[in-house]
Amino acid sequence: MRNTSPTALLLNLGHAMDHWVLVIFLYTVSVLAGVWGTDWKELTPYAFGASFMFGAGSIVSGKLGDQWGRRSMMIIFFAGMGISSLLIALCQDKWQIGVALTLMGAFASIYHPVGIPMLVQKAEKPGFTIGVNGLVGNLGVALGASVSVWLATRFGWQTAYVVPGVICLLAAAAFAIMVPREEEAPARRKAKILELPPSVMARVFLIMTITAITGSIVFNFTTNSNGEFLKAGIKELAENPTALGVALLAVFAIASLAQLVVGALIDRYPLKWIYLPIILCQIPLFMLAAHATGWALLATVIAFMVFVFGAIPFTDAMIVRYIDDRLRSRVTGVRLAIGFGISSIVVALIGPSVKAAGFPTLLMMLAGVAAVALVALSFLPDERAVTQAVAPRPAE
Repeated sequence: MRNTSPTALLLNLGHAMDHWVLVIFLYTVSVLAGVWGTDWKELTPYAFGASFMFGAGSIVSGKLGDQWGRRSMMIIFFAGMGISSLLIALCQDKWQIGVALTLMGAFASIYHPVGIPMLVQKAEKPGFTIGVNGLVGNLGVALGASVSVWLATRFGWQTAYVVPGVICLLAAAAFAIMVPREEEAPARRKAKILELPPSVMARVFLIMTITAITGSIVFNFTTNSNGEFLKAGIKELAENPTALGVALLAVFAIASLAQLVVGALIDRYPLKWIYLPIILCQIPLFMLAAHATGWALLATVIAFMVFVFGAIPFTDAMIVRYIDDRLRSRVTGVRLAIGFGISSIVVALIGPSVKAAGFPTLLMMLAGVAAVALVALSFLPDERAVTQAVAPRPAE
């Protein structure tokens, strides 16, 4: 599959919309709090359902993607995201929006275990394909953090959901018309990758799980709280929502470019020796950000987001490298359920934890989370040794 084919373009659009819609609530929560007469820190727990279902729903989504078919699931994804976004725009209180966000999270759970395996199943350079997909996905975060804030402040918070909701409904129609039907479900296809020894497979899955958890915690905290973090540290951005939106767009757009570089490197070198330096760089940058102030803070945020986004392709790359296509949606679903199930608590606690401990303390904790990932990655098997172990031996 070429990156410019209609299927690839729509799958990449799906990644952008998935992340766009998921971050709207926490980036427009200040506007919503002003309308409903409450503190934004009191509203963030109502995003728990969306984050939890984004992870927990991935198990069901992955199973259906492998056994029923990925094309049908993607149509449901786009249609469900569109409808649930419009429902959120109709909410009148925090309990209604909590329920509607949970429904949206269930549909959002479809993309990663279904869309990414569909995208890479015939890719000649899966690393670069994953990098492009990650870039587009994080541009969706940038749109959610900038365009949604502008729409909410200019036209009302509901508009921030109506616009992406309509785009998702149009994409559902385009996917149904333009994407060819699958010949058979992935689970019914013949295996293309030799099975790894059970001990190696267990180690890979454990490392994949640990990095999924740590990566989800870091990704969710940074992408969902950068707006409030910058407002707390830079007075000019706190007083000017438009400037804040531009700053966030710059942060996410610049950081997203790292995924193209990382994707190209993944196709050429062992994963371990690319991933380790990226995680290692996160640790001092989080510690530096905990003490930065003024415009130096913005530069530091851009720096650590480069390495946060640069780490994103690796879990999907590990799945492509070690897991046969017949099982990829299910394996992706399980690792997402574990990672995002835990990180959903992080999203819900952003407001209360900032209120209790402050951003500097939480950034130091993120440095500790990155250190855990670093230790886990040091045990990732050498790919050349694994390849030799599973390669068929010539007959004597």
